[in-house]
Amino acid sequence: MSDDYEEAASRNLACCEAKYQPPNIARSERSCRPALKSRLLIGTATLALATSFIVTAPGGIAQALAKQGSPQSVLLSEGQAAKSTQMPNFVDLAKVLKPAVVSVRVKAEVEPQLSSLQGENPLKGTPFEKFFGPFGDQSPSFKGGPGVPHTQRGQGSAFFISADGYLVTNNHVVDHAVDVEIVMDDGTTMPAKVIGADPKTDIALLKVSGREDFPFVKLSDATPPVGSWVLAMGNPFGLGGTVTAGIVSAKGRDIGNGPYDDFIQIDAPVNRGNSGGPTFDMKGEVIGVNTAIFSPSGGNVGIAFDIPAPTVTKVVAQLREKGRVDRGWLGVQVQPVTGPIADSLGLKSAHGALISSPQPDSPAAKAGLKSGDIITEVDGSEIKDARDLARTIAGFAPGRRVSLSVLRGGKPESLSVDLGELKSSPKTLAQTSSAGDELAKLGLKVAPAASVEGAGDTGLAILEVEPDGPAGELGLQAGDVIKQVGNEKVATASDLQSALAKAKKNGRKHSLALVQHDKTDHYIALPVG
Repeated sequence: MSDDYEEAASRNLACCEAKYQPPNIARSERSCRPALKSRLLIGTATLALATSFIVTAPGGIAQALAKQGSPQSVLLSEGQAAKSTQMPNFVDLAKVLKPAVVSVRVKAEVEPQLSSLQGENPLKGTPFEKFFGPFGDQSPSFKGGPGVPHTQRGQGSAFFISADGYLVTNNHVVDHAVDVEIVMDDGTTMPAKVIGADPKTDIALLKVSGREDFPFVKLSDATPPVGSWVLAMGNPFGLGGTVTAGIVSAKGRDIGNGPYDDFIQIDAPVNRGNSGGPTFDMKGEVIGVNTAIFSPSGGNVGIAFDIPAPTVTKVVAQLREKGRVDRGWLGVQVQPVTGPIADSLGLKSAHGALISSPQPDSPAAKAGLKSGDIITEVDGSEIKDARDLARTIAGFAPGRRVSLSVLRGGKPESLSVDLGELKSSPKTLAQTSSAGDELAKLGLKVAPAASVEGAGDTGLAILEVEPDGPAGELGLQAGDVIKQVGNEKVATASDLQSALAKAKKNGRKHSLALVQHDKTDHYIALPVG
């Protein structure tokens, strides 16, 4: 894994753009344009009203529940049970908030290669074919000769965050756009300009001119607790001004979209066209931007994902100032600390981000970070896992000096790093390798890397792997190179056997091994028998 934290391609998620998305995330984008090389998501921005309008949800259940019987059983009192049956009234809240939410209409470029299909719908035979029927702007044109670019119309949602006309939406709503216009709640149509966009978080900032009194909302400073009532607004299927209600179902969701996944899950019904629309709490503040839905069919099934408001606030500030987002760069490949890896290192708990390798000439390499180091804190803030490290480092400006707390060989150390700037195409690691002989217990056949063509000069090259053996279950494959086991470099099968025996003698059930796969280093915990 690298700083920009590779996507989890194996997630069972469906999407409108099968070429670019994991299988079951459906994006509430503008008509689900298959031609664009963009990630089409649905979004809810977390904002709050500019007015002091506040609604208190009736029937809030007290946190302290009366416990009876076993420690697992809790019962509500009669008063609490009565309150829990009361539903909040969303009428006043919707009336005040709706004017700040708009529909977005987009004319976007279509990739030339689609035109070469000469009238054939490229989604024919797929689950998404039904979304492209003969319905005006929602039916993309597939006519034209090979290499002839053309435009296509789509739609989404957005919301005002200032009286002078700044709006938040999703990047995928306006990606490749050549013309953007908004439709306000009263039917007023106005042209909009894209000020900036950030594909990594799927946030875009728009601007309309001509007025200084647009109704607007404010982004919340916090994420509401699970179970909180929320209200989603937007333009599903072109039906502008739609309001739906639900609750916060979960927080901190990783849907395999990228290194900065930290979505709020809600069950308020959202669909295609809700992309870029806000989700509000009961105070009228935006708690998230609708971005994606989990859906086998492409429609609402009660699982939607929002970009949290605090994330939106940070991104929008940079887009407004510079039109882009600059992110700090550490320059390491990292991976989670699993239970077996923690055991192999003698750690009591699995936490932190394990460095598989610092990138050459990176800030990490210059600061002295090494393979096998575990980053546990950045500027005093705990790092839970590799994804947490990626988000934390990206939140700092390039050039910022940060302090790192690391575990090296089980002992704590402190380092300071001057962060670089994350580029769109981070540097890759140089190739290295390793080798060995037959190890029946692990289900491996290895040989010295120097004796295997293309395997490199050091380490143990894996020649064969038994699919049902321990090595196969760990994901090791022929062609991988074992470079190090424990703190020892390995060059022969006996080196490997000796390192495993040493770990077993020290009371470990696993030994940490550095393995190269497809030019990328990562750690695995090898069982010691």
